[in-house]
Amino acid sequence: MKRNKGTLILGVGNYLMGDEGIGVHTANMLEKEQLPDDVDVLDGGTGGFYLLEYFEIYKHVILVDATLDGNTPGTIRLIKPRFAADFPPAMSTHDIGLKDLVSALQVLDKMPEIDLFVVSIDSIQQQGITLTSKIAGIVPDIINEIKCLLKRNDVLLTKPPVHNLIDTP
Repeated sequence: MKRNKGTLILGVGNYLMGDEGIGVHTANMLEKEQLPDDVDVLDGGTGGFYLLEYFEIYKHVILVDATLDGNTPGTIRLIKPRFAADFPPAMSTHDIGLKDLVSALQVLDKMPEIDLFVVSIDSIQQQGITLTSKIAGIVPDIINEIKCLLKRNDVLLTKPPVHNLIDTP
């Protein structure tokens, strides 16, 4: 299968477990935003192997997910995972699914470029479809960070080549 699509923004998480669903909430908000033509947005739910096909057809995948990493709730970090071990040690309720997915991509030699935005949360125990006010308040920040990343990648891809200005015989 040839990678013929640009970038996929993939929000993962359990929508029914409050802040653990930050990735899904972010994806839903991003669907309303003006994004470049080669960027798609997907609510990936709780992850799993059904997402494998998306990783195979996109050149670049931006993941958004919650983590229980002990940082202050609302902390946003950008990670460039290349291996399953690069994911934070306490990825929320779908930890095994995402790590297994990355391992499968490595075995199949189909790993796209991945950027992972993790958002520190306090707990996955709460039930409900709404985010706490602290986590809901950072969704615009995550969206801004994603747009900045897209802009940086676009500049890198569209920069004119550097020409050698020294004459060679």
